[in-house]
Amino acid sequence: MSEILILYYSRHGHVAQMASLIAKGVSRVSGALPVIRTVPELGADPDIIPEEGHTYCTKDDLRRCDGLALGSPTRFGNRAAPLKAFIDTTSDIWVSGSMIDKPACVFSASSSLHGGQETTLLSMMLPLLHHGMVLVGLPYSENGLLDTDSGGTPYGPTLVAGPNNDRDITEIETKLCLAMGQRLASIAGGIASISD
Repeated sequence: MSEILILYYSRHGHVAQMASLIAKGVSRVSGALPVIRTVPELGADPDIIPEEGHTYCTKDDLRRCDGLALGSPTRFGNRAAPLKAFIDTTSDIWVSGSMIDKPACVFSASSSLHGGQETTLLSMMLPLLHHGMVLVGLPYSENGLLDTDSGGTPYGPTLVAGPNNDRDITEIETKLCLAMGQRLASIAGGIASISD
């Protein structure tokens, strides 16, 4: 069984919705188990279990996973501070090399179509590269990349939430999230079978 960790931070629920769709895509692959985790707000106690929503991620979740999907809303073209703060605590995992050769993907949401989605995705890729992970994007065989007038990039799925964060996810954005989860799980399973 390949365990795929979907780790995200979400302020208004759009990135959380994407995480759930990516998990559904992971579930389409036989032998793949999606595990959804989030991170606390800055200054919150990470040892307190959230009253609602997903459980906070631990370093053991990272060590145990066979693949990682990392998601954040766009903050001025960059990942959100709570997600960065968590990733910044993973130096011991980097030293151990326990993330090396695991596949990873990234996903994001922004208020506007040109709100820094691609730079946010790229900013999330940088620590994954330092951890030695294998980055997985979306190929243009996913027709939604050519047809979208909302979210969706070859770097990973994106979503346009609207200036008031009240826009519903589109059919194309949904399909790209599902495809990303399925692709990540398939690649994780392939790498695991080579390692065995």
